[in-house]
Amino acid sequence: MAILLGSIADDYTGASDLANTLTKNGLRTVQTVGIPDPSLALPDVDAVVVSLKIRSVPASEAVTAATSAERWLRQRGAGHVLYKICSTFDSTDAGNIGPVTEALSEAAGGGVVLVTPAFPETGRTVYFGHLFVGGQPLNESPLKDHPLNPMHDANLVRVLTRQSRNAVGLVDLTTIAAGPGAVKMRLDSFSFRTAGVTAVIADAIFERDLETLGEVALETPVSTGASGLGLGLARALVRSGRISSGGATTANAIRPVGGLSAIVAGSCSKATLHQLDIAERSMPVLRLDPERLLAGPDEIAAAITWAGERISAGPVVIAASAAPETVSRLQSLYGREASGHAIETATSIITAELVERGVRRLVIAGGETSGAAVDRLAIPAFLIGPEIAPGVPVLRTIGNAQGDMLLALKSGNFGGEDFFTAALAVMR
Repeated sequence: MAILLGSIADDYTGASDLANTLTKNGLRTVQTVGIPDPSLALPDVDAVVVSLKIRSVPASEAVTAATSAERWLRQRGAGHVLYKICSTFDSTDAGNIGPVTEALSEAAGGGVVLVTPAFPETGRTVYFGHLFVGGQPLNESPLKDHPLNPMHDANLVRVLTRQSRNAVGLVDLTTIAAGPGAVKMRLDSFSFRTAGVTAVIADAIFERDLETLGEVALETPVSTGASGLGLGLARALVRSGRISSGGATTANAIRPVGGLSAIVAGSCSKATLHQLDIAERSMPVLRLDPERLLAGPDEIAAAITWAGERISAGPVVIAASAAPETVSRLQSLYGREASGHAIETATSIITAELVERGVRRLVIAGGETSGAAVDRLAIPAFLIGPEIAPGVPVLRTIGNAQGDMLLALKSGNFGGEDFFTAALAVMR
């Protein structure tokens, strides 16, 4: 299998978001969970998105995992590798966006890396290096309060500088509007040998800006960005004539699988909390007590029993999601990492038990929740199916022990208020 575009995603929901974007824009795409075992047969595709869980791990671990994935992708023909990050750029002053970007640049022989989390379709834009969400500066938006990586600075040059060894530059909107040639000249002026710059934040307000950035980035070995940059890269590849298949959603990805259906939510985002309220009008919803989850296994056992009594009659929802004030209180009592890990572990155990009882159509809300569940289920890869909501495709499992399943891995803030019922309606 030779691929044209490789990507390393820092979490699983972000990976499916990117894979969805690449598919929509003409690339046959597979999402893998980690670096695949050599025995796993992958279909002939244009792009592979390697899903990792490196968004919140120590920077040294993130670098090791990302550079291993980069080597695997290069060995399979990838001329360009996109490091896919969250469109809210959430990270910490210790990493991980800066260290991974610099390590990937070094692995590819050096050079300046374009960096942008812009994705106008989802309301993320960058102007003079500042990230806006729906017209609000990131640090004033509801998305600033990620439970693990809160973001209180919208100035991405400043944010990335704090976590990078080298300097960080800016390509402003005026330069980008002047076209690919102007952007290339600007990048040349940031040559590492003369200016000490490895990463360059790029403005983007419109899709045409992403197309310009994609055309420029494709001529370099590495870029860093959200799915919006993936859109630009995919369109540049299609325009180049290198995509002979015309790209299309794999028809096999949406074949019915039958079985039972369930929803597991761990995200504490405002969007997911509202989606749970709407779902409760049409299906049974169990809201777990996060503090009891931290206290021991009794809450997990009770949830499994509750689901077992109801799931044969229709879909059920089990949610560890909590309001921000509850999350803050738990973090102050037990620590941010310990409380997050306990909830991820609990929801993954519950998910595995649901699958053991016959669930074959599964919706999971939350990046960390999705990662923990997919790892526990040991799913090696996915075919990308049709889009349920912007950034959330149907995923069909490849090579997993439980047989064919359909999943939707939803980032906390994605989807409309009826997302859960809409997802299950597509997954048959």
